[in-house]
Amino acid sequence: MYDVIVIGARCAGSPTAMLFARQGYRVLLLEKARFPRDTLSSHYLHTPGVALLGRWGLLDELRAAGCRPIDHQSYEAPGVRLDGFSLPVDGHRTTYAPRRYVLDPILARGAVAAGVDFRDGCAVTGLEYEGDRVAGVRYTTPGGAEATDRARLVVGADGQRSLVARKAGARNVIEHPRMTCTYYSYWSGVPSHFELYERPERWIGVIPTNDDLTLIMTYFPQGEFQEIRTGVESAYLEAVRTTAPELYERMSAGKREEQLYGTGHQENFFRKAYGPGWALVGDAVHHKDSITARGITDAFIQAQSLTAHIGQELHDDAALEAALERYEADVNDEFLDLYQGVLNVAELKPGGRAELLRKLVGHQELIDRYFSTLSGACSIDDFYNADLLAVLNQS
Repeated sequence: MYDVIVIGARCAGSPTAMLFARQGYRVLLLEKARFPRDTLSSHYLHTPGVALLGRWGLLDELRAAGCRPIDHQSYEAPGVRLDGFSLPVDGHRTTYAPRRYVLDPILARGAVAAGVDFRDGCAVTGLEYEGDRVAGVRYTTPGGAEATDRARLVVGADGQRSLVARKAGARNVIEHPRMTCTYYSYWSGVPSHFELYERPERWIGVIPTNDDLTLIMTYFPQGEFQEIRTGVESAYLEAVRTTAPELYERMSAGKREEQLYGTGHQENFFRKAYGPGWALVGDAVHHKDSITARGITDAFIQAQSLTAHIGQELHDDAALEAALERYEADVNDEFLDLYQGVLNVAELKPGGRAELLRKLVGHQELIDRYFSTLSGACSIDDFYNADLLAVLNQS
């Protein structure tokens, strides 16, 4: 009998398991992949995510893994270019964009060091119940045997197609249609910082990552997905050439080192966050278009929130229910504005945004505050302060 079973050991699950174990709980962490294993990702850790890694004692290991530090961000759209960076969080202003086969094992090792029982290669097949309450999980071991374990709380950290959410009946409480599709690959010989380029119906993201490689991502409207997927390479290169010509020249002098990866399954939703004996974190509870690369950072924040709210109240029915209710409110309050901001970007209609940002040129503090709204270091309400309104009124 465990106190907590966490399903999924990537950027939501491992921190959740680790933090529960640090509170003294007996925790089982199950992952269907065998680590290290890559996965589709936009990789980027915004400053709040870096700050949490520092708080958890895992940042030094990430730095030692050879991921290039990032302290410069740019945004370019027709008629405007901004250069700056997000404001610091807990003193951290440098960010990173680690490959997932680097980051996820670091997180899992942090969980194991905290005392978590970690088992990879285990595919969860169902939930166990006591009455209407989730009380455990069924899964297959790496050798193919069937196993069952029980717990006070089962946490689904198993992504946007979460089995835990499906089996527990977690409904979508907010939902919007898919808006973009994305394809990306990794390039050597392409010097870069954190670069964003936009024109109508196209978005390009450029991020330094491990092994001196640069991640170059292209975004297209969801309505073009079927066409794009039949000619991915030409569409990818043409998107860069027509959106970011100078970047295209750098790519021409470099080399693509891996295949093109991509997806059109960019879901946008909030799910019911908890029920009797279960809770959801990460992409299982809330997923949005990857265009602003918020997924990893948001998963870290949710892991911190869930475990902090529960604290030592796991085995008190009324206190646990109240803690899970507070966690759900936090998910909605913390991410609803960010969610709407992501949907606005994912429309791939830069006109109004570019017009506003042109007015920030020459006002570095406001530029950095704008980048901070993307990172989560500054709220939208704090960005629209008296200084910004004064600049807008002068224009």
